Amino acid sequence: MNFRANRVRRGVAIVATAGAALTLTGCLGSGSGGGGSEDDTVTIWTSMDAPIVEGLEKSLGEKADEAGIDVKWERVTGIDKLIMTKLNASDKPDIAIVPQPGVVANIVKRGGAQPLDDVVDMGALQDSMLPGIVDAGMVDGKYYGLQVNANVKSLVFYPKKAWDAAGYEAPETLDDLEALTEQIKSDGTPPWCLGIFSEGAVGWPATDWIEDLVARVGGEDTYNGWVDGEVKFNSPEVKEAATWFEDTVLAEGNVLGGRRGVASIDFGSAGNPMFEDKPGCWMLKQGTFITGFFPDDVQSNLDEEVGVFGFPPMESGGENYVVGGGDLATMLSDDDNTKEVMKMLSETDVGAEAAKTGAYISPHQDFDPEAYPNEIMKTAYTTATEANAFLFDGSDQMPGEVGAGTFWSEMTAWVTGDTDLDTALQNIDDSWPAS
Repeated sequence: MNFRANRVRRGVAIVATAGAALTLTGCLGSGSGGGGSEDDTVTIWTSMDAPIVEGLEKSLGEKADEAGIDVKWERVTGIDKLIMTKLNASDKPDIAIVPQPGVVANIVKRGGAQPLDDVVDMGALQDSMLPGIVDAGMVDGKYYGLQVNANVKSLVFYPKKAWDAAGYEAPETLDDLEALTEQIKSDGTPPWCLGIFSEGAVGWPATDWIEDLVARVGGEDTYNGWVDGEVKFNSPEVKEAATWFEDTVLAEGNVLGGRRGVASIDFGSAGNPMFEDKPGCWMLKQGTFITGFFPDDVQSNLDEEVGVFGFPPMESGGENYVVGGGDLATMLSDDDNTKEVMKMLSETDVGAEAAKTGAYISPHQDFDPEAYPNEIMKTAYTTATEANAFLFDGSDQMPGEVGAGTFWSEMTAWVTGDTDLDTALQNIDDSWPAS
């Protein structure tokens, strides 16, 4: 799971902001660790993309300067693994910003994190944050993980100019999406773009599809139970989700390359045929990061070339969910300066500069959407604010041998037709480690 998240982050940095990443790593390498902040210095370690860190550093720095606190940021590789080796070290940071709720829980289990319940205003935070965000930072009834940014995966991208010329309209329900799929297919082109190849992690794009559909078929409680292993993969809800995916996306003529071919199509280039003179496919379900993989001429003119809509609910006006991810700040030191910086990180406006980069989505529902530089990010943010709850990527929260193992491999075998659905789901269940 961590491999996949880090791979995607690295891909965006390489494609979109390689120079900035290199510069920032050098600039922020001066942090010497803390574990106490006795000299009014608070250290923060993170593996977030360079543009996001630059933006947060600027906004947080202004706040910290007023309080007489010197904040030192350091971008490190693989913070989720590195921090586990530093919890009892003298050079640990005061704050670690980690990529998943599971990492926060592991830090807590090791006795390395300080609770935030009395550090931040929990009532105000619940009102400010997207629904579900605060819950993701809870461990054993206490609050340890303050989310500082979000990414949204429940999105469908399309070629805006060709789409408008064809008269297609964004669907409001899954039934509408099925009808749209049939309409585009009848017009003579495969509706869906899909690639599930990813070096060392083949299959993860298929798991993202299943996660979004499980949330819609079963709702939040079923989704969370599935992530925890209480709801089995061979349950009716997961089977229904997978069957919808098969009937709507994998059916003959519905996906460019055919269901067997998608295993050799790289996830990063899967959407590029949308932007040919005559689109080779029309819809790509992916997260906000994918724009960094689009052709250069498309990236330079996103608002005119790319349209996007939120993955729709089962029924019009019914419950809808956003599946995504994000980075959570954990407090490793309990001195006053570190607590003050955590308060600053919890404030909505700390993301104002980061939003301008086009790589950041605020986890706050009271954030100003006009701060985003393009319509894609505004739509992604609006999709999140209008959802009933923000659900963290399911496979990222499952045990590694499942979420980054059999879930990937069995979905690949099923998608390509090398095994049937029942066998694939049962194999995943059988791989779940004993508690």
